[in-house]
Amino acid sequence: MTDANVDDLVDAVADESIRGCLDLATPRSFFLYAGAGSGKTRSLVQAVRDLCKRQGRQLTLTGQKIAIITYTNAARDEIVQRLEFDPRVDVSTIHAFAWSLIRGYDADIRKWLDTNLLAEIAELEEKQAKGRVGKAAIERAQSIESKTQRREGLPEIARFIYSPTGDNRTRDSLNHAEVIAMTAAFLIAKPGLRRLLIARYPILLIDESQDTARRLMDALLDVQAAFPAQFCLGLFGDTMQRIYADGKVGLAEAIPQAWARPRKAMNHRCPKRVTALINKIRADDDKQEQQARSDAPEGTVRLFLAPETVASKRDVEAAAAMRMVELTGDEAWLPDRDGVKTLALEHLMSARRFGFEHFFGPLYAYEPMRTGLLDGTGRGLGFFTRELLPLANALVAGDRFAIAAAIRQTSPLLDRQRLAEAGEKQQEELVRAKAACDGLKVLLLAEDPPTLRAVLRYVAATELFLIPDVLQPFVPEVPADAAAAEQEEDASTEAGAWRRALDAPFPEIEKYDRYVRGVSQFDTHQGVKGREFPRVMVVISDDEARGFLFSYGKLMGTKEKTKTDLENEAAGNDTSIDRTRRLFYVTCSRAEESLAIVYYSDNPGLARTALLERGWFADDEIEVIVA
Repeated sequence: MTDANVDDLVDAVADESIRGCLDLATPRSFFLYAGAGSGKTRSLVQAVRDLCKRQGRQLTLTGQKIAIITYTNAARDEIVQRLEFDPRVDVSTIHAFAWSLIRGYDADIRKWLDTNLLAEIAELEEKQAKGRVGKAAIERAQSIESKTQRREGLPEIARFIYSPTGDNRTRDSLNHAEVIAMTAAFLIAKPGLRRLLIARYPILLIDESQDTARRLMDALLDVQAAFPAQFCLGLFGDTMQRIYADGKVGLAEAIPQAWARPRKAMNHRCPKRVTALINKIRADDDKQEQQARSDAPEGTVRLFLAPETVASKRDVEAAAAMRMVELTGDEAWLPDRDGVKTLALEHLMSARRFGFEHFFGPLYAYEPMRTGLLDGTGRGLGFFTRELLPLANALVAGDRFAIAAAIRQTSPLLDRQRLAEAGEKQQEELVRAKAACDGLKVLLLAEDPPTLRAVLRYVAATELFLIPDVLQPFVPEVPADAAAAEQEEDASTEAGAWRRALDAPFPEIEKYDRYVRGVSQFDTHQGVKGREFPRVMVVISDDEARGFLFSYGKLMGTKEKTKTDLENEAAGNDTSIDRTRRLFYVTCSRAEESLAIVYYSDNPGLARTALLERGWFADDEIEVIVA
C-alpha cells in the first residue's frame, strides 16, 4: 500500500464514527472537528449515502427525510449533486430551512412581529426625543411612520411570505433576520414545532456549524437535549474557522458529554509548509494539529514586511508577487496575471483596493447589517444588485433582450395585472416603460457618474421598480441642514448608514456585487470559506483595518494586550487576538501551492524579531520590502 493510500485511511475511524451515529433506531448526536482541507463535505456525503443504503426504505415508507443545512447556495448545490438529487434528503440554506419550519404559522408570526415592531418603534422614539433636528431626525420620523404603518397593517395580512434568495419588500413579506429570530423563538416556546421538526427530520446535519446564528443553534441544541433518543443533530465544523459575528461563541464547550466527537486529522489541500504554518497559528488556541498528505508538495511560504507609511501599497504587493515568481518559478504570480487570489483580513481593505469603499464603508460600520452586507442578502441591497444593476448593464450594452428581461421580471410598469387593467392603453404603458429606461440610460452615461441616491430617486419618480421600505426615507428631498454632530450618529443607525452609502457613485455597486459573489481578484476570509486557490497573497494592516475588532500587531507580538483584552481573556470572552487569529488561519489555509503574506507594520524591524521568536517563520522566509 502506498503512502498516499495510507493518507486516505487516516480519517477512516472518524468517518466510521459518523456512520454509526446516523441510525434511525438509535441516533446519536455528534460534533465533527474538521480543520481546513479535511474533506468534511466528502465525509458528510458518504455518511448520508450509507444511511440511505441501510435505512432508505424506512425513510421512504415513513415519509421522513434527512435534513442538511449549508451556509451558501453554492455548497447546497454541490451536496445535492453529489447525492444525485436523492429525494430522501432535503438540502437547504439556513434561511430556507428555518422558513420551512415556521411557514404557515401566520397567527404566531403576526404576534411576534407586533411585539418586535413595538420595541423597535419605542427605541426610535427614544432616540428621536434625545436627538437633534436635521436629516437624521427626519429619517427617524420616516422610519417610525413606516414601522407604525407596518404594525397597523398586520391584521390585514392573511398569509406571510418569504424568499430566502429574494428581497422580501412587500408588506406581507418577512426579512432574513426576522425568519431566523422567529424560528429560534418558536422552537424554544412551541412544543408542537419541536415535535414537527423531529418527526419530519429525525436526522439534521449542519455544515459550517460554527457560523450558524447563535440563537438558532441554541434552540436546536435545546431540542436535541429534549429528544436525545429520537433526534440526531450532527454538527460539522471547525471553531477556528468561525468568521461571522453571529456564530455561537464556545460551541465546542457547549456540546454535551454524551455526544460523539470524531476528529479528522488530515489536510488534503495544503502543501506541507502551509500545513505546518497553520498548525502553529492555532497552537495558542485549541492546539489541534493536522497532518499533511505524504504526497503533498513542500510548498513555498514568504512573509514580506513593509512600512505602514509606504507611498504605494500597490507597488509593494507587485514587488512581493515578482519575488514569488523568482522563488517558485511560477509565472502565474506575475502581477499582470489573474493567477493570484489576494485576500485581505478586513473587508474595508478589499473595498479600498477594488473600489467600492464609499458604498461599503458606511454600511459595514453599522454592526447589525454586517452579515447581510457580506453575503448580499441585507435589506435594500438586492434592489441595487439584482434589479438595477442587470438593467443598467443591459442599457449601457444596448442589449434589448436583456433590458426587456430585466424590467419584465419585477418592474411594476410591466406588471401583468397593471397591463390588463390598462386595456386599450397598454401601448401607452409600454411607451412609458421605454421612456423610463431611456432616461435611466442617459443618467448612467453622464460624464460624472450619478450617485446611488440620484438613481434611487429617478427610479422612484418613474416607478421603474418598487422601492424597498428601508430606502423609502431617502426618496424625498430633505433639507441640507444636518449639523456636523449628526455625522457621529450615522454609524449607529441603519438609516444613517444608508444615508452616507447612497452618496457613493453608482459604478461601485457592480464592484461590490462582484466582490460578494467571489468573482473578483480580491476577497476576504468570509468570501473564500471552503474554497482553495493555487497561489494566495494575504494582505494585513492594522492601520487600514481601522478598528478594535482585529489587531495583527497583538497577534504577531508587536503590541501589548490592553486591559480589555486581559479582562476578556479572564472571562472567557472573544478577544481581538482570537478574532485575528481565526481570520489569519482561514486565509492562509486556502493555499494549495504557495503563500505570500504582505504585512504592513509601523515597526517592520520589531515585527521581524517578534515573528522569529514565535517560530512561525524561518529567518529566510521573512523579507523586508522598502518601496
